[in-house]
Parts: sequence; C-alpha cells; structure tokens
Amino acid sequence: MALTKTQKEKIVKDLKDKISKQKAMIFIDFTGLKVKDLFNLRKKLKTADSELKVAKKTLMGIALKEAKLKIDTKKMAGEIALVFGFKDEISSSKVLYQFSRETPNLKILGGFFENKFKEAEDIIILAQLPSREELLVRLVSGLSAPILNLTNVLQGNLRNLVFLLSKLKVAQ
Repeated sequence: MALTKTQKEKIVKDLKDKISKQKAMIFIDFTGLKVKDLFNLRKKLKTADSELKVAKKTLMGIALKEAKLKIDTKKMAGEIALVFGFKDEISSSKVLYQFSRETPNLKILGGFFENKFKEAEDIIILAQLPSREELLVRLVSGLSAPILNLTNVLQGNLRNLVFLLSKLKVAQ
C-alpha cells in the first residue's frame, strides 16, 4: 500500500530529528535478513542506545539533503536501513559489526561520523577498536603495575626475614 503525503512528511521529519540528535549514523543493507534476526538486532542496538530505522531510499535522501549531508542513497544497493548512535560514535558500529559476523546477510555500507562520510572499511576498523572502558582499564592497570611490583619487592624482604626466623626457631 502506498504511503500518503502526510505519512511521508512524518517519516522525513522523524528522520531529520534523529539525524540532528545522532553522534553516528551507519547505513546497512539488510537484504535477506529474517524478521527474527532484524528484531534481535533492534534489541541489541537498543542496549547500546542506538536505533535502527527503515525507510524508503527517496525519503532518506530527502531527510539527508535537508540535514545538509551529501550522499546519494539511490546508488546504494539492496534494502537500506539507517542505524543512529545516540550515546557515542562507536557502540552502534560495534553491535553492527558483531551482528554482521554472526549473520552474513547484514552488510555495513558506510556511515557518517563527525559529519563526514566513512566507507564500510573505516566503520569496521572503528568497531574493532577497544571500548572507552577497556582503554581506561588498560591505562589504570598500566599505571598501577609499577607500584604493585614495588610493594611486592618490599614485602619480599619481610617475608624472607619471617621465614628465616621461623626456620631458626624450629631448628632450636
């Protein structure tokens, strides 16, 4: 059934609103993806504070043009959906990358980061980067390692002294 003009305007307005709020926007091709898989993807994206939006290519093109983002959605092959990342730039790409590895029908086509279009390879590279929390854990453990090693060395002398005294006591 064809959409009415008011429905199309509502879809374009909704897309423009999401484009203005997003920190990352990724185009995916979901051709051949089962409804159950698409539902699971939406659920996983929701946990990452992201949202998947399916619309016609022409309506996407109008919303992108009005948001002053230059990309021709009609040149993209397959059934296209937009994934908006609202929390940060990388979490939605991580979810999509993991899901595309599990489900080969999902293909990452490209996306916008910092209002610049990035190819699919760039998005996959971003998705493979460690998360902010992982990097902070690595930094803290790297900074605390010398201190922990120093305390172990200093405690080693005390342990050896106590061990020696206990051996002397047993020998008497």
